Amino acid sequence: MPRRKDIKSILIIGAGPIIIGQACEFDYSGAQACKALKEEGYRVILVNSNPATIMTDPLLADATYIEPIHW
Repeated sequence: MPRRKDIKSILIIGAGPIIIGQACEFDYSGAQACKALKEEGYRVILVNSNPATIMTDPLLADATYIEPIHW
């Protein structure tokens, strides 16, 4: 898929609280999404409620917010 020139920043919302059996998969896929989007030149903004994840590494996103997420 070609890179869209009209989009400069992308918001990624973390998986939230750890669920046994699912935590690693969601954290890994989110971290890979951050890396891939940064390589494509997008500004990556991450919101995650769990600070104990790989996704919250400061090198993976341009801006990281550790905030509770309520629906």
